[in-house]
Amino acid sequence: QVQLVESGGGLVQPGGSLRLSCAVSGETLSRYYMGWFRQAPGKEREFVAAFPWTGISSTVYADSVKGRFVMSRDYVKKMVYLQMSDLKEEDTAVYVCAADLKFSNSTSTWSYWGQGTQVTVSS
Repeated sequence: QVQLVESGGGLVQPGGSLRLSCAVSGETLSRYYMGWFRQAPGKEREFVAAFPWTGISSTVYADSVKGRFVMSRDYVKKMVYLQMSDLKEEDTAVYVCAADLKFSNSTSTWSYWGQGTQVTVSS
């Protein structure tokens, strides 16, 4: 079992930055992949970024956020972060942290989900 709690969402102007946090707790995290997904109004949930909790594998990013978003972790605090820069109105969505024993950019395969945090990009 893995528990995930997101925070850090809010309202930001286009071009602005925001950092999302995901507090992670539960069983041996070293076996898990961590991911960020988002769901915009009227759209399906989509993959944003993911990496293994430990190991040297690179972070995988969706093309739509590559170069603007950076996913990171703090092993001691058991936190996963999503630093978002140069935000666009189309980034507006509920952002959700996820965990699973396997990596996939498909939402249907991830086992554990947080409640999500709202990010609104608007002038």
